[in-house]
Parts: sequence; structure tokens; C-alpha cells
Amino acid sequence: MDLDSFAEAQNLALNQNYPNPFNPGTTIEYELPETADVKLSIYNLQGQQVATLVAQRQTASHYATQWDGRNTSGTRVASGIYIYRIQAGEYSQFKKLTLMR
Repeated sequence: MDLDSFAEAQNLALNQNYPNPFNPGTTIEYELPETADVKLSIYNLQGQQVATLVAQRQTASHYATQWDGRNTSGTRVASGIYIYRIQAGEYSQFKKLTLMR
């Protein structure tokens, strides 16, 4: 294993969602390098939390979760650009996704 691969293996990996843009649902995948308390949330561009997809302790592994374009109350959100953010231990990453109704 080269040094770059080793360094990447030691960090949280948040993949781009697919499909993107999406309607009605999308998949978000991530890799955890170690056991951690994980929170994966969706935010609008005003920084308001729209939904929480994952909020639990997880072991080091590959994970995939779905978002169906609904907020925490179960209401469909408007078309637009959203941010998904993962926090796991000391790591945090975010990416953009686009919902088209």
C-alpha cells in the first residue's frame, strides 16, 4: 500500500450521492475508518437541518443509506440544492446534492 492510499484509509470517506440530481430518492455511501458516533444529516442552503438519516454508533465499515427527499416530519421538500454532512468522531465532511421534482 502506498502512502497516499494509507492516509486515505485512515480517514472518513463520504461519497457523492447517486443518482444526482435525483427524484424521488438517492443513495449516500460512506466508509468509517473506526468505530464512532455517526450523524448524517441533510441541510438546506440556509443552513437549516432538514433531516437526519443516521444518528448512532457504528463500527468501521462501508455503509449506504437512502434519502427520499422528505424532511424530519415526512413532508416532501422543495426542488433545489441541499448539503449532506457526516460527522463521525473527529471527522466531518459534506457534499452537495440536487433534488429535482
